[in-house]
Amino acid sequence: MPSWSDEGFVIQARIHGESNAVLGVFTKHHGRHMGLLHGGGSKSKKSLVELGNYVAAEWQARLDEQLGTYQLELQKSYSASLLDDPIKLSALTSLCALLEQALPEREPQEAIYNATAALFEILYLSDELSQWLPLYLQWEMGMLEALGFGLDLSKCAVSGAQCALDYVSPRTGHGVQAAHAGPYKERLLPLPACLGGAAMLDNELEAGLHLTGHFLQKHIFALIHKDLPQSRIRLAYLITSRYKTHSD
Repeated sequence: MPSWSDEGFVIQARIHGESNAVLGVFTKHHGRHMGLLHGGGSKSKKSLVELGNYVAAEWQARLDEQLGTYQLELQKSYSASLLDDPIKLSALTSLCALLEQALPEREPQEAIYNATAALFEILYLSDELSQWLPLYLQWEMGMLEALGFGLDLSKCAVSGAQCALDYVSPRTGHGVQAAHAGPYKERLLPLPACLGGAAMLDNELEAGLHLTGHFLQKHIFALIHKDLPQSRIRLAYLITSRYKTHSD
């Protein structure tokens, strides 16, 4: 009977039957892994299956290919601490949705797991948007890299020079220096300082979300005929609204 014990984060929970729940847990050593939690749909276990919960997980099944069942023990509830901050909470749910929809099941992803664990702590500890959102954007860039879709920001795609880059080609993902952008400048995506770029922008966090969102859609979600998760779209909307409010 296959079984394992691991740690991880609840990234998906849906009611199954009258009182059970099917959970997706992003585990340290077993990747994104599904399982049935008996009683997971009940009021008594509602707090256990909140998205973003850090849990100790035990999984077992009669055969490897079966869904199997979970036993969970809550270690830390991140979402409960973010209820009063809608932007942080939206970032947490966006993070969970990206993990749930973009990662292959049952494939260990150590680099993404370690970055995710660090980001949850940053969300929990940081007070200011300017402290945690650049790191969230770097997490999205890291996910693209880990899945084989990293951007090439090592040199200017036009000149070949290793220099400060201002733009990224939306088609190739290669960096471009402003001096060599030419007539294509309006078609390029600004590369803000929070992602290592030289573009001077008033709304660099909004620009960063647009850039990473473009490549997540192009390289991951378009391939599975889906749009970006609604929680990711909502995060971008909240950031755009914040910039607009502060500029009025």
